[in-house]
Amino acid sequence: MSDPASDSRIRRSNGERLTRLSPFGVGHTKPKHFRDMFKVVWDNKDNLPYAWKVINRGVCDGCALGVAGLHDWTIEGVHLCMTRLNLLRLNTVGPIPDGTLDDVATLRDKDNRDLRKLGRLAYPMRRRTGERGFTRITWDEALASIGGRIQKLDPSRFAFFVTSRGVTNEIYYMAQKAARYLGTNHVDNAARLCHSPSTAAMKQTLGISASTCSYKDWMGTDLVVFFGSNPANDQPVSTKYLDIAKKQGTKIVLVNPYLEPGMKRYWVPSTTSSALFGSDLADYWFPVGQGGDIAFLYGVLKHLVATDQLDHTFLQDHTVGWDELAARAAELEWAELETEAGLPRAQIEEFANLIGTAKSAVFVWSMGITQHPWGADGVRMVLNVALARGFLGRDKCGVMPIRGHSSVQGGAEMGAYATAFPGGKTVNAENAAALSAQYGFDVPDWSGLATTEMVEACHRGELDAFYMVGGNFLRTLPDPDYVAECLAKVPLRIHQDIILTDQMFIDPVADDGEVILLPAKTRYEQDDGGTETNTERRIMFTPEIPRQVGEARAEWKILRDVALATKPDPAGIFGCATGHAMREEIARVVPFYDGLQHLKKTGDAFQYGGPHLCPEGVCPTPDGRAHLATVDMPSRLKREPGVFHVSTRRGKQFNTLIYADVDPLNGAPRDAVLMNADDAAERHLKQNDRVTLVNDRGRYDARVFLAPLAPGNLQVHWPEGNHLIARGVVDAGGGVPDYNAHVRLEPINP
Repeated sequence: MSDPASDSRIRRSNGERLTRLSPFGVGHTKPKHFRDMFKVVWDNKDNLPYAWKVINRGVCDGCALGVAGLHDWTIEGVHLCMTRLNLLRLNTVGPIPDGTLDDVATLRDKDNRDLRKLGRLAYPMRRRTGERGFTRITWDEALASIGGRIQKLDPSRFAFFVTSRGVTNEIYYMAQKAARYLGTNHVDNAARLCHSPSTAAMKQTLGISASTCSYKDWMGTDLVVFFGSNPANDQPVSTKYLDIAKKQGTKIVLVNPYLEPGMKRYWVPSTTSSALFGSDLADYWFPVGQGGDIAFLYGVLKHLVATDQLDHTFLQDHTVGWDELAARAAELEWAELETEAGLPRAQIEEFANLIGTAKSAVFVWSMGITQHPWGADGVRMVLNVALARGFLGRDKCGVMPIRGHSSVQGGAEMGAYATAFPGGKTVNAENAAALSAQYGFDVPDWSGLATTEMVEACHRGELDAFYMVGGNFLRTLPDPDYVAECLAKVPLRIHQDIILTDQMFIDPVADDGEVILLPAKTRYEQDDGGTETNTERRIMFTPEIPRQVGEARAEWKILRDVALATKPDPAGIFGCATGHAMREEIARVVPFYDGLQHLKKTGDAFQYGGPHLCPEGVCPTPDGRAHLATVDMPSRLKREPGVFHVSTRRGKQFNTLIYADVDPLNGAPRDAVLMNADDAAERHLKQNDRVTLVNDRGRYDARVFLAPLAPGNLQVHWPEGNHLIARGVVDAGGGVPDYNAHVRLEPINP
């Protein structure tokens, strides 16, 4: 590929090159991998033998790359990242001390980091309206209370939510089967808050809702393009893949408001040269403004059409809808596209020329694309551009919605989704009848409530029981004060979890209000082992690694026990009495998972669909073609002078589990507001100046942190900034909340 003089090429100064001579990145802002590894050993010193078993025998419970033991299926060698190690303590810590929950008032001033350090939930606990704290109860009492109350309810008045925290395919599957056995489709999972727009858009466009390629396709492809994604933080093992890809000639392109330091340069601890001196990763950076991706990609298509850099054969043989899409791109004015994208025409054309001259490319995206009111349309535009160049169904090509949590890919595939049955089949009368025939009981045929709709239904008094497998809506959803009001109104709230979270302490307000805590085993302790599905559709097995904390039970067993306590099954039609039996059933109900019933030991895995879906461009749609979508330009509120677009970002954390007050990749404290240097200078602000972000929903005190960020954009950490975000604004295609807002800046005088 040609490499003309470039406004978007990432250039390293002589000073930056000189500092590379510093061994192990001494003096750099970077993760201190080896120091942090020793800290993990110290933190787990009371249970090191079990910690080693988890690391050596288990599939990673962190991101969705899917390392089994210390190895994976992509490259040779040892792989171990700090995301996995930071989560290790959840698997080794002992039970919370007796009496901890006697008075929840003593726990309200603790943040969730402090709460998880208290230890594991060990026994069923109950708190009724007016009581100061929780009382220990037996499993029989817990099941009788839950079952007795739910069996009196109309199925439309209770709901199940399943988090992505270390959850296995078996847990997802059992959650949806239990819900439907009890007559409701109100069952949803954490993918609703991240990649549900990807599921909707890919299903419509390609007939599938998973990555079409494998991680190996990153290595040696001409381009890997990351849209709104920061794998250096969210999937750190992937930096080793990228380091290898670079050595094979691959160019790495970022389309993101912020030039993430970890994507610019990273020290891969398991590669000697990189651990010593670091690795340059990204080659190009296109700082599209938040929410400007659709305009940017329309501009890319406009230039590809004008310069005839299209794969005409692929478009003709394997797609429909191209003429309408090309016409829409042609009629859009450059002035509008530049304004909405936040980039000049020259940079948009530069990106178009990069992919227009590439023979192969992999497009990767994450929540920077999906968490908008037009998230599904943003994904459709990523797919449109990939299809215009024929980057589908062949080696070194593909589209990949990279997942941030282990097995979240399997959630919808197992049917733990308000709008989908197992296998991703749409909820309708025909599919409900087919599933009913397989299960031997009637399955409801109406679409259930999505996650945010469940919370809103709580506020309206339309849910009488809410069963939550993990998660913490107080920290994951916009407007946490409103969320607390919603959850308080539910008469029966069940929290099935391994640790304490602050949402458990929300006071029930109903006269018969009741909060029940059910102690769960971790995925490694799960009876009969378990499976997870990673981003590249690889289903991987972890054997049971026995450990007993108090009276904790396997999560899938708890769900099964609750279902049968609510609706007894003397005929035994429910089945799934063991993990092995459940996997046999999954293989029958979800045919593309056939094979998981044979997985028995660490390292056992298979990739459903093979290395590539849509082979040679043939899609599993009724006509075998990809369906290009001509999407609307987003209707966005105009930013008035002095108003910024603020979005939320992740630091050193795993979902809502925060592990450090300072992000080791960029040095930003948790109360930082990342800001473009020119924007700051215009307002006479400098590094660490105190400011307040203000809008009609609240105020957020922060410290200015100067960063390479698109002008007019700000970033604050999630979940701290969630109270600035409006509730009720979701993507129409997938239901994901919009995690962006407009704010003004007010300086805080010293």
